[in-house]
Amino acid sequence: MSLPFQKDPDAKVVHKSEDSSFFGYKTHVAMSEERIITAAVVTTGESSDGKHLKTLFEDSVKNGMEVDTVIGDAAYSSKDNIIYATDENIKLVSKLNSVVSNGTRWKEDVFEFNKDAQMYVCKAGHLAIRTARTKKKNSGSNQAQTYYFDIEKCKVCPLREGCYKDGAKSKTYSVTIKSNEHKTQEEFQKSDYFKQKARERYKIEAKNSELKNRHGYDVANSSGLLGMRLQGAMTIFAVNLKRIITLAK
Repeated sequence: MSLPFQKDPDAKVVHKSEDSSFFGYKTHVAMSEERIITAAVVTTGESSDGKHLKTLFEDSVKNGMEVDTVIGDAAYSSKDNIIYATDENIKLVSKLNSVVSNGTRWKEDVFEFNKDAQMYVCKAGHLAIRTARTKKKNSGSNQAQTYYFDIEKCKVCPLREGCYKDGAKSKTYSVTIKSNEHKTQEEFQKSDYFKQKARERYKIEAKNSELKNRHGYDVANSSGLLGMRLQGAMTIFAVNLKRIITLAK
């Protein structure tokens, strides 16, 4: 959601595509098949969607949900989430991204994949400006997808220590591609169950639209993460109450 305030110490840039972004926050939600929101996490804008699956799942269970399947977009198909879903004996209906899910990465706490822009974002919120496949096929070593960052931003970045070396002419981040790393999930994607459940993902997009277009959740009413969380709690409460009344009729 966008923010009407010029100065906000908590708000961050959200990249929707390589050429499209806004300044504000994100709300990650879990929802039941009856379209009742069961958990929500409000974060600053640069926070990756997929890293909140564990919290959303555990909060939903605490709120009385019995969960056997989690449906999400490609942002939730990280290796960690696949392992977590397996450990919790839940089915993860999230389509693999060929670059992210098949790659071996380092410094994952510093660089996160933005599914909308199809680029990596650094901890400072800077989006990679281009990407290229490096290392030749059949060369005896794994291929890698390399992401290039704007070196001029790196030079003055407040978080450059330990990330950017003074005098360096480029700043890149590479993902080593291993096509068999998520073989089990790839096979699950081919199943009728996966395909059937994947068709229900539109419900969460419709709920997001309701929050933003009918309840003004596309614009923050105040500055600061705490204010955004209060706004989120009130908005979600109102939307859930409407849904419960509709179901009770």
